[in-house]
This record gives sequence, C-alpha cells and structure tokens, in this order.
Amino acid sequence: MTLLLAGGLTASGLGITAAAQAAAPAKSGDILTRLKAIPGMTVQEKTSTLPGYRWFWLTYKQPVDHRKPKGKWFEQRIMLEHRDASAPMVEYTSGYNTPETMFQSEPTALLNANQISVEYRYFSPSRPTAASWKNDNIWQAATDEHRIVQALKPIYNAKWINTGASKGGMTATYHKRFYPNDVAGSVVYVAPNDYNNNKDKAYDKFFQTVGTDPKCRVHVKDLAREILKRRTAMETRMNADAKANGWTFSILKTTDRAFENSVMDFEWGFWQYHLQSECATLPATTASDDDIYKVFNDVSDVSSYADQSLQAFIPYYYQAGTQLGWPSPKFPNLHDLLRYESSYVPRTYVPRDIPMKFDNGKAMRDIDSWVRGNANHMLFVYGANDPWGSKPFRLGKGSRDSAVYVAPGMNHSGRLIAKLPDAQRAKAIADLQRWAGVTPTMKASFTVPTPMGEDPTLAQRPPL
Repeated sequence: MTLLLAGGLTASGLGITAAAQAAAPAKSGDILTRLKAIPGMTVQEKTSTLPGYRWFWLTYKQPVDHRKPKGKWFEQRIMLEHRDASAPMVEYTSGYNTPETMFQSEPTALLNANQISVEYRYFSPSRPTAASWKNDNIWQAATDEHRIVQALKPIYNAKWINTGASKGGMTATYHKRFYPNDVAGSVVYVAPNDYNNNKDKAYDKFFQTVGTDPKCRVHVKDLAREILKRRTAMETRMNADAKANGWTFSILKTTDRAFENSVMDFEWGFWQYHLQSECATLPATTASDDDIYKVFNDVSDVSSYADQSLQAFIPYYYQAGTQLGWPSPKFPNLHDLLRYESSYVPRTYVPRDIPMKFDNGKAMRDIDSWVRGNANHMLFVYGANDPWGSKPFRLGKGSRDSAVYVAPGMNHSGRLIAKLPDAQRAKAIADLQRWAGVTPTMKASFTVPTPMGEDPTLAQRPPL
C-alpha cells in the first residue's frame, strides 16, 4: 500500500508534477544551467579539489512526510561531483551528514563515474523544523532518495549505482528495497542486518574468535578491564578534557555514566577501526595512567557521550531505538566492575521529550526477507574483523546476480573490494562494471584504482 501511494505523489510535494519535473532540465548546455532548471533545487558551485571533476552543493525541497506531499517541507543537502553527464552516476548514502569535502567512493573510482552524496533526513542542516520524529524512518528516507534520483536522471541518464558503508550501506539497501528500479546495482559495505534484535549472541561469538592472534584478543579485553579498574584516574583526566573543551554530560546525567559507556565501546571500537597488526602498539596493562588514558581516548573517544556529540547523532539513535535495532554484547570481562550496564541502549542517548517505541524488529525482518527473496544486482562486502559484520545480510533462493564477500583481516572500511582475494575482487569488479554498462577493464595486470580524496563519512562514529 505504501509503495503504491508513493508512486502516485507529485514530484516535490509542492504542486510540481513528475512529468513537468522530468521535462524541466534543458537537454543541452552547461551543467550548472541544467541543474538550476530543476524545480525545487538550489545550486552552488565550489572550487573543485579533485582533478577532472566540478563540485556542486545542492539543496532539494522534500516533504517532511511523503504521504502528505502538500504539507511541511525541508531542504535536503546533496553534494555533487560532476565529471561527465554521459558517465554513470554513483549515489553515495552516508546515513548521516553529507561530508563537506570532495572524495570518491570505491565504486565511483572503479567506474570513473559522477557521484552524489545525500545527507540523511533529520541530520543538521537537513532537519525539518518542529517536525514529528516519527518521520525519521527508513521508508521516508528511501523516498527522499527516490525523488532525488528522479530529479537528476533526466540529466544523468546513464546507469546509476548506489553505495554506502555502515549505516550508509543500510540506507542504500533500504532504498533498493523500496525503489528497486532506481539504480542498476548496489554496493553495500559493512552494513549490519539486525533482523532479530533480541538474539545478539553473534556479537559475543565474534569477540571470542575475532582475528588470528589470541594474545591480541585477550590483551584488548584486559585493557578495557584495566581502564575500569582505574576509574578515578581516568575520570580525573576525562573531566579535565571536558573542562578544556566545553563538554557537558546532561544527557547521560554524570561523567561516570559517560565514562562507563565509553569503556563498553573499547573492545568494539578497537576491532571496528583498527587492524590486528596495531595490537603491537597497545600499551601494557601495567602502563602509566597517562598511557592508559591515551589509548582509551584514541580507541573510544571520550567525547562520544558528551552532549555535544550525542546531539549530533540523535537522528541515528532514534532510528536504532525504533526500527534498526542495536547490538547488545555481553561484557563478561567487565561485568563485575560495571555500574550502568543497562544504560547501553539507544533510549539513553535520546532526550526524554522525544517519544520512542521499538517496532520489535518488524521493519528489519521485512528488509531481511526482501534481500533473501529479491536481491538483484547487489554486492554486500564485509571486513572479517569488523564486529558490525556479526549479523550480515544474507542471500536466499530468490536473490539473483548478487553476492556476499568478506575481506580477510579487514575492519569497518568502505573501500573493501580492493582487499578481496584476487578471484573475488575480479568477479566483484566485473559484475559492477556490467551493471553500470561500463566496458570491462579487468585484465591479469589490472590494478584497482585508488579513490581520490579521503572518505570522511566513516569517521562519523556513533558509539553504539
């Protein structure tokens, strides 16, 4: 019912029909002129930092509620990196804010494509004013992306590929589920699939077996425990940093709660953002308080649970607590030292004046079922040592021309195709190029191009 309703909406919710929108961009002329001709679009060109690309910031008027297209609206921010209107387009969904720097995703580099980066609704500044939080959901966001694709396709009419990593990979998957004809293929990196939020033993098994070096595994666990044992010394330093940087902890209520939540992130954070080889650089458990605090801050980021950090990620925590689900690992190495273990849930991080009710996994079971039964032209790529891959997307009998790959020894990276074993890498690239209508370039001597610019999106790291 919702899909049929979505298909019948006007193009912008502002009285512009889909036919008029499609006809709006001129068929020829400078790309700036053509972009400005799209109803509901504002355009600003900036100085490009990537050779061969022009850089544009766009905003696009979106209904707050796509089921009420004539109601309130907001402006959604989009970054466009334009190379050639005849080249493929890669839609990059971060699931969070739009990065404010130019970069190429891995599929963009592999296809020599254009790229748009779409800011997720409710992340500032793409946040409706005085809007109901119930519209911060996966269908509304997918419909945002659908309308952006429809607005830009008259200009970029070659094949489209969508991609993203972590929550961005989840976002790309949800877009494909609700609007499967918008893109010719999807490359989904390190995206969790929490189809049963009540069964999280997969995370506990992961931390018992991660990596190939048991000594590293044990040392990371021991360091987390040591940080807790030095609670007073750690919190003294944490309070000093808070004073120096203006951090406050009213959402978590006390520095002690924020400290504990950061410690519960430590083991997860190490494996998510670091490689096993970095174990050699970790301090001994007998190291000084300063050295222990430094590694604690480096891995967990002690500002993560300050109000200033949590405020920026409220849209994520709201979704985690209403639809996406959240990881609930046990902490057997920490349990006897914890005071606030039960606070490690999304509801803790969302102000109480925002109502939340978990849908008991309904939305995620639908997504999981759709992927297993309908996935077409989809690549799911995980890092073997990434805890978020403990509950991956799965393919079933109904999936077609799709694959799940795991990069050995890798972490929570959005550029993992280059790290796959040779045969898998060749197959993944050949499939992607075929979906995008690009002449295959795979040869025995082919080297995966290194994407230009640092991908800043995975540095956005909500603690949970």
